[in-house]
Parts: sequence; C-alpha cells; structure tokens
Amino acid sequence: MMCRLSVLLLVACAIAYPSTSAHAQTPNDESTHFCRFVMVPMRDGVKLNTKVCEMKGSTAPLPIILDRTPYGINDMQAINGEYRFLAADGYQFVYQDIRGRFKSEGKFLMNAPLRTPADTRKWDESTDAYDTVDWLIKNVANNNGRVGVLGVSYPGFLTTMAGVNPHPAVKAISPQAPMTDTWLGDDFFHQGAFRLSYGFEYAGDMELSVDQSVPLPIGNWDTYDFYLNLGSLANVETKYFKSKVPTWSAFVAHPTYDAYWQARAVQRKLEKASVPTLTVGGWWDQEDRWGPLATYKALERSDAAGKNFLVMGPWNHGGWRNSARKMDVVDPGTAAEYLRDIEAPFFATYLKDKKSAAQPEAKLYDAGAKAWRSYDSWPPKNGVQKSLYVRANGALSFDPPTGAELAFDQYVSDPAHPVPYRARPIEQTYDPRGSRWYFWETEDQRFVDGRPDVLTFKSEPLADDVTIAGDVIAHLVAATTGRDADWVVKLIDVFPDSMPSDWKLGGYELMVAHEIMRGRYRKSFSNPEPIQPNVPTEFTVDLHQQSHTFKKGHRLMVQIQSTWFPAYDRNPQTWVKNIFQAKPVDFQAKTHRIWHTPSQPSRVDVTVVPSR
Repeated sequence: MMCRLSVLLLVACAIAYPSTSAHAQTPNDESTHFCRFVMVPMRDGVKLNTKVCEMKGSTAPLPIILDRTPYGINDMQAINGEYRFLAADGYQFVYQDIRGRFKSEGKFLMNAPLRTPADTRKWDESTDAYDTVDWLIKNVANNNGRVGVLGVSYPGFLTTMAGVNPHPAVKAISPQAPMTDTWLGDDFFHQGAFRLSYGFEYAGDMELSVDQSVPLPIGNWDTYDFYLNLGSLANVETKYFKSKVPTWSAFVAHPTYDAYWQARAVQRKLEKASVPTLTVGGWWDQEDRWGPLATYKALERSDAAGKNFLVMGPWNHGGWRNSARKMDVVDPGTAAEYLRDIEAPFFATYLKDKKSAAQPEAKLYDAGAKAWRSYDSWPPKNGVQKSLYVRANGALSFDPPTGAELAFDQYVSDPAHPVPYRARPIEQTYDPRGSRWYFWETEDQRFVDGRPDVLTFKSEPLADDVTIAGDVIAHLVAATTGRDADWVVKLIDVFPDSMPSDWKLGGYELMVAHEIMRGRYRKSFSNPEPIQPNVPTEFTVDLHQQSHTFKKGHRLMVQIQSTWFPAYDRNPQTWVKNIFQAKPVDFQAKTHRIWHTPSQPSRVDVTVVPSR
C-alpha cells in the first residue's frame, strides 16, 4: 500500500510540473530568482498561498508568468527546469496553491464551474485568477504590467479560466492538456464509459485529505485484480469512501451528462479567445487528449482576430515538459524543441514585444512521418473523407463489403473476464515505485492478439503512404444479446515485420486513434436508453482527431472489443438505470455481433490529405 505523501510528490511533479524530477541536477529557482511566499487575498477574503520569484540582477521591468495548481507549490522548482527557455528570456515567475489546497485558505471544489447568476459563491477560478493578477501587478516589484498564464492538466483548466473575463494585464495564456469536459472525453468519463481506475485513485488522492497523507486502500501490485475483486461500483462507498470523497459521490449521483457535468464542461462556456491563446496537447495523452482539441475548436468558432493557436505533439500527458516521458516509438525527441521554438517565442511576442516567426494556426506532429505539419486551419480544408470498412475474414479495406461475404463477426463479452487495457501487471496510476500509466497508449497492441473477445481487421500492406489529418469517427452496425454494451474501437498502424532501422519494432501495432462509448448513450448522452436485443443498431464512436502518416509497407488495422479494464468500468450488459448501483447478478456475459454487409457496413471514417 503506497504512502499518500509519495503520491503527492509524484502527482505534483509528474502532472502539473513534470520536469521537476527530470531536471533534478539543474540549479533551483533560488539560484536565479529571489523567491518568497505571500498570502494573496481574494475578493471574498480567502487568502491563497503564493510563491513569488523575482529575477536577480534585473533592472528592466519584466513580465510575469503565473502557474496556478492544486498539487502543491512548496517544492516547485520549474524556473531552471521546464521553464528554462522562458527564464532565459527574463521573467518573474509566480506559483499559487488554489483555494482549499495545501496552505491556501478556503474550500476546495473539484473542477469548479463558472458562477451563474443563481450561484451563491462569490468566486470561481476565473475570479481567483483575476484577483491574483491584480495583486501581482500592484505588489511585485519591477514588473512591466503584463502577465502570461500557463499550466498542464488541472492547471491547464485553471489557465483556460484565467482567459475567461481576464484581467487587463493578462496578455497571453497557454492551456496545456486542459481538463475541459470530464464527462465527454477527459479524466472521468469517455462518452459515458466511466474511467474506473483513474476516477477511484485520483478522486481519492485529492479529497480524502488536503495533503494526500491518507493511503488508498489498494493492496494489490496488479490493480486489475483489485478492481475485479471490488465487484460492483456500489462497493466503493460502502467499503472505502463512505461519502468522504465528494467527487466520487458526484459520479454516483450524476452518471449521465446532466446539468452537473455540463456546467463543468469548459468548452460550452468559451465564446472567444479574449487574449492570444496557445492550446497544447499530446496525441497519446492518457488523461486529457480530448481537452486541447475541444478548447481550440470552441475558441476557433469566433476567432476573427487570429488569437487562437493549437499545438499537438507526439506526447503523453505533459510529456512536452518532461524528456523522461519520451515515447521512442512516436517521438524522436521534440520536447526541448517545443519549449524553445514554440512556447518561449509565443510568450515573448505578447509579453515582451519580441518579433519572431509567425505562429501557425495549427502546428501538429505527424508521428508516422516523424515531422511537424503546419496548417492554416484545423481540420485542414483540403482533406477528402474516406471510409475504412471492416470485412469478413478479418479484412480491412477502403472498398465496401460485398454481398458474397459473411454478414457479421461475433464474440462473447464476459464482465468476469474483461480485456486489460494494457499488459499486466497494471500498477496504480501514480505508483511512486513506477507505473506504465504514462506510456500505455503507445503500447504494442499484440498483447491482446488471440483473445476471442477482440475482433481484428487488417488491410493489405500499403502500396503508398496514406496521411490522415482531422476527424476519426467509427460507425459500427452492431447487435447484442444484452440490453447495453460498450464499444471500444482502435485504429492501429501495423509496422512491417522487417524493420532494419529498429528491429524491435518489427510487427509493432501502434494505436493511432482509439476511444470507447457506452451503447446506452447512442441517441443522447443525457437520456440513456436500453438497446433492443438482437437488432443491428448503428453506434457512433468518436475517436477524435489525429495527424498521422501510415507509411508504405505498413498495414492499417481496426480492433473492436467491449471491455478495457480497469481503465474503464465493466458494463453489466443488462439494463441497469445507474451502473454505479448495479448488483452482482446484473453482470452477465453477452454475445455481440459486428455487421459488415453492403446495407449494414461497419466502418471508420478518416480524412485523407496529400502525403508530403
């Protein structure tokens, strides 16, 4: 059983400030800046613990970089680590514990929504950012009256909030891997399917105690066993949390996309980019891949002033801030390049009036081609939509199925034997002894080959490169003997068996796009309905977006399955109004069919652009 304090240090460094451990040998913040702690007052009288670091030896007024976090600032040493390229340009740096966390006063509210006229709160994260900036401009010596805000993950959400009704001094923001809609596609749910291991561990870590000193009740090294033995989600409250974890209580009370989650869906509140905004994300972000794409899309709707920019790289969660997180199969080493050539010039342009090369509307990394792509619009306007059809005998083709083929493939999905989402053992999400959580989305998918509850469809080797750029959306025609089912769809790049440049990649199966949706939400995320048994029904699984080249000689693959455990909870596959209250008898094995006929084709739609 792990020490919660160890989890705190890991979460603080790995999520919000991931380069702290990676740059442990670099000088600390105090070597280049004078740092002091102050309590900054908010409009309701609550004071927030804030670390102000002023540059030594500077005579010219400098802008301020602000990073607000729920993960603890006492040991934050980012200036000479992940902020080293910003520091080289000359800034004052400020870190802040948000309310209710560590030494800040007030009550913590997870993912606090913006206030409404009926809200009795005097604050939200937008007003706390405003009040903080107002105090800094008036009390930090030698500042030039300009503030930039950035942060990763939860701090990315806080950064987005700083751009909503921003203080006039806020001149640029960079939400990075922002938790944007935790029901539709970030942290806690994905299209209705509950993120079990993450929801249990993260909510418990954050809310059982302010300083995360209360240990989680996980005694298994392989958490697959712990969560399987847990049984119904109803056991979480009765055995472990006992109403002491407000976010878990919210999961139970709000399993659908109701007003509770919609109020916290940041993209629904964004009207325009009030200040220049550089939104950053990773194509293989295991926590918040949906958030940056949704944030950019929401701001782009009314971006007549050209203030809205997007960067997506070959990274996991916060990987651009931590070279130790590099995933070799997709990333030749791009983190420092991003920090030096994209992030630092962006802030220098708007906070220091430094002229630099124009920031492209969208700068996206293509891991298949190992190259950055720049686009004037995202998704690009020159793309052509094509469909990848699943076919009989495990085939995959841009040509639709014919009437001469078998009509469907089927498998038995058994909640008692769910498909693991990565190779076992599955460590705790932020296990201080080490966890492969950060890398699982690039894990070789051959570990599920041969399972009877995973369908695999594979193309012939490609005669030419195929480059996709934009939306990836699966349309399944499926039937089940049950009354509910989850659908997991993975678009995979299969490497040739012979890879002389790197032999260990021979035959590698790399997930390029992937997602899950809960069948009960096929018509509405707010109003679930049971599935009619044994009736072919269309289900749309949004795999979101990608920029990737499938190289000549590679194969395209689509895998379909109905469990992804314990990243996602088990669907009982019977009709249960609230799965958080399901009984053991509700969990039943069912047979699922994936149809592939001319009139009922199952397919994955992609946008193909000219290869470069």
